[in-house]
Amino acid sequence: MTLTTLCYLIKDNKYLMLHRTKKEKDINAGKYIGVGGHVEEGESPVDCIKREVFEETGLILNTVSPRGYITFVMGNETEHAILFTSDDFSGELTKECSEGELTWVDIDKVPQLNLWEGDRTFLKLLNEREDYFFLKLIYDKEDNLLDTIIEG
Repeated sequence: MTLTTLCYLIKDNKYLMLHRTKKEKDINAGKYIGVGGHVEEGESPVDCIKREVFEETGLILNTVSPRGYITFVMGNETEHAILFTSDDFSGELTKECSEGELTWVDIDKVPQLNLWEGDRTFLKLLNEREDYFFLKLIYDKEDNLLDTIIEG
């Protein structure tokens, strides 16, 4: 079991999306996702997302809004992710991200991107709800979404 963070930065009704194209052995290869990563020893989820956003984008998160808790079940592995959004950040977007290409995408166009099927569910929840939610996404070993359970 691992704990990760995921953040969607918002500017001008757009999300900052990371097109994962550069990392070897990347489960997210070719997909568009938000920014985030693994919580390290001694970090809180907020510490983690601030560090990850800075490392991947060069942007400094001033504040974040916790929006959901996602449990990804992928075969025999389980990942727990704290989902954040933020429209309060500063700095300059880096031109080079070691994990892929960063691009601002109109929020209503995001569903047209190459996304994980389960990501479509929580992105829809982000757009439709203001409250904190719990989501469980169950995938098989071939990365097919088998079940979606929304709670809260």
